[in-house]
Amino acid sequence: MLGLPYFGRDRLRLAGPQVTLRSPAISDYEEWASLRRRSRDFLEKWEPRWASDELERAAWRLRVRRYKDEYARGTGVPFLIVLNETGSIVGGISVGNIRRGVAQCGQIGYWMGEPYAGRGLMGEAVGVLARYCFGPLRLHRLEAACIPGNLRSIRVLEKAGFTREGLLRSYLRINGDWQDHYLYALLAGEYHDQGSRGAAVES
Repeated sequence: MLGLPYFGRDRLRLAGPQVTLRSPAISDYEEWASLRRRSRDFLEKWEPRWASDELERAAWRLRVRRYKDEYARGTGVPFLIVLNETGSIVGGISVGNIRRGVAQCGQIGYWMGEPYAGRGLMGEAVGVLARYCFGPLRLHRLEAACIPGNLRSIRVLEKAGFTREGLLRSYLRINGDWQDHYLYALLAGEYHDQGSRGAAVES
């Protein structure tokens, strides 16, 4: 539907100086699961409660199938974040809940494996994704929701040019509890005024 290769032989890749965003594949299971397993304590407090089969191969297959369906419907584009230097998976990032018509808006979400946190990689990944969203996807607005206590995520969004617009009360159920979230947004005009962030390259 989006008119670009993604899950086929010619997978979409968005490259920055340190990281590349690329589509997930069934063959990524072992590396993805290993990183998520090692980072569980680091990630769980910021994510929906993990299912009992969260890291099982069958669950990964269903996840990739859901990614394909979202992309085919034009409602979401998920990526793995890969370190250019080593080719290792370091995290994930996506734009989802894409609304067209009068909205032209999408929501971004992301996670970073604990061994790679604090190195500026997520900030670059957000910039790479923003260029794609305001370029080929032709979105007008990107939104992100962030728990007030997640200072790392707040810094990532604010450095990427996102503006805090308000507080969403009891917005998402995170790790079993309904949590307030800050709403952040970045507009296409603001992004282009700032200049390109992340220097994404499509291939």
